Amino acid sequence: MLTTIQSKDLKVTVSARGAELQSIQSSDGTEYLWQGDPRYWTSHAPNIFPYVARLTDGKCLYKGKTYGFGNHGLVRYADLAVIETTPDSVTYQLESDETTLQQYPFPFRYTMRYQAVENRLVMETTVENTGSERMFFAVGGHPGFNVPLENGLAFSDYCLEFDAPADPYRIMLADSGAVTPGQERYVLQDGRRIDLDHSLFDHDAIVLHHTAKAVTLKAKTGRRSVTVSFPDFRYVGFWHKPKTDAPYVCIEPWTSLPSREGIVENLALQSDLLFLNPGAQYRTEWWIEIT
Repeated sequence: MLTTIQSKDLKVTVSARGAELQSIQSSDGTEYLWQGDPRYWTSHAPNIFPYVARLTDGKCLYKGKTYGFGNHGLVRYADLAVIETTPDSVTYQLESDETTLQQYPFPFRYTMRYQAVENRLVMETTVENTGSERMFFAVGGHPGFNVPLENGLAFSDYCLEFDAPADPYRIMLADSGAVTPGQERYVLQDGRRIDLDHSLFDHDAIVLHHTAKAVTLKAKTGRRSVTVSFPDFRYVGFWHKPKTDAPYVCIEPWTSLPSREGIVENLALQSDLLFLNPGAQYRTEWWIEIT
């Protein structure tokens, strides 16, 4: 089931499957969100919960038992209930059940709310621990954006520009997407910018730590851009399908990292996972602005 919400500047469509964005259009009908061309990547903007990216061998551990779920967790594969709609907002919810508890050991309630406010799409994620034990988890986003956004421009005319100078480190990933030991300094052009080229993604995602908390996809010339702001997220990843000329780029805020290479992670011991005590809630907000 699809739901459409609107502001004076935006028309946004969301699917109950994964509470996943399907379209972000400006008032003149320009589409900003990647539309899932199967030659490259069939998704649009998966929501990430309760784990970022891949588990080693598809498995994780908790209290001596083995669990497992797909890439980026459970939500993206589930049908969420629509619990509230207004002309400019829609709220989805997923509650744990027998099926989720076989894959992930913690009872939870996951809520995703979208609201269109002028030229900004605000996304609010709430996670509640409905169980009786401390719960370990991660959240994140994975929206893809069309590149170029205007006729007459090419992928290489675009850059990703942070809103403030930074000296980030790149998290190193194996071909499997698992985290490998060590980090390396990632030099930004003018201290703020990554100039886009398809070859940047030949070795999978660029995942950075210690960046500014907003980044803009923009062309050196042209008038359309997308800014993603993620004040509560520790990492940001950039990706398109490796070794292709894919005409999109994903901007991915993450709270935590994937599994380490060769290690089946114990959820209670993975140091960067978030946690909630019984009955507690975690809430975060991030947003997409178009110009």
